[in-house]
Amino acid sequence: MATIPSLPSRDDVLRVARSTTDITGQLLDTAGNITRIAINTFDPRDGSGAEVLRVLRRTTAELAEASASPQAQEAFYRIVDTLTRLGTSGAPLAVHPVSEPAQALLTALGDSLLPVLDAVEPAVEEFAAVLGELVEAMSPLLPAGAGLTAGVLLALSPVIRAAADVLRESTPELSRIADALTAAVAPLMPLQVAVAERTAAAGADVVRAALPALADLTEAAAASAKAARPVLVAGEELVVAGLEQLQPVLLAGAYRAGRLARATAVRVSAAVSPAAERGVVVAVAPV
Repeated sequence: MATIPSLPSRDDVLRVARSTTDITGQLLDTAGNITRIAINTFDPRDGSGAEVLRVLRRTTAELAEASASPQAQEAFYRIVDTLTRLGTSGAPLAVHPVSEPAQALLTALGDSLLPVLDAVEPAVEEFAAVLGELVEAMSPLLPAGAGLTAGVLLALSPVIRAAADVLRESTPELSRIADALTAAVAPLMPLQVAVAERTAAAGADVVRAALPALADLTEAAAASAKAARPVLVAGEELVVAGLEQLQPVLLAGAYRAGRLARATAVRVSAAVSPAAERGVVVAVAPV
């Protein structure tokens, strides 16, 4: 016997009423803003309204003149004729028996994918949020990446243009190559179809025979992982502790490498242009 659904509580009713009131207020604010924009646009006091009306009349007249030409009428007729043919030829396919397997496939896919989509929705939302944060954090590198991409494209453009010219000039040779390949491959297609059928049958038998063993192996691996979970957790804690201990050493090494790189850059600059500052001596001692 079907259970009677419970009535909404007082808090639920208040929350729905508050949400409805907020949405109604937002709609009214939006309508007021649109009305205010329209009034400001067509207000004749500042002269903008007459100008907007004049532009609208001119645009409407030009559109009417363009649509009244024989070319436009012929284009409209062709569009309507094409849509009519598509509707006439496509409508019977929706009720034809040949479409029943496709409809059954779509129904089965929808029924199978909906639980999967519901299950992965939180993970997808979290991944999208993290990806957005990563993109926002990498925003200073985006201009450099865009410039590098533009440089690579500019460098590849002459190569692609030269290749296109060569292929355009070699059209007869390409046609001969295509004809030769077609003549060579065409007799082999029936054999390939037969081999593909035999391969599919053999692969299906192998998969059918291997699935029970794979299921047993998966269950055994899951049991082993469950038993070894404390060891894995302890190993992860050791790795994290080691990284935490190595962090000061890595930071100090990075700092020293940066100091050394800056000192090398200064000395190289001084060696390349010694006449720039003769009275200044720069000395950088590494830590």
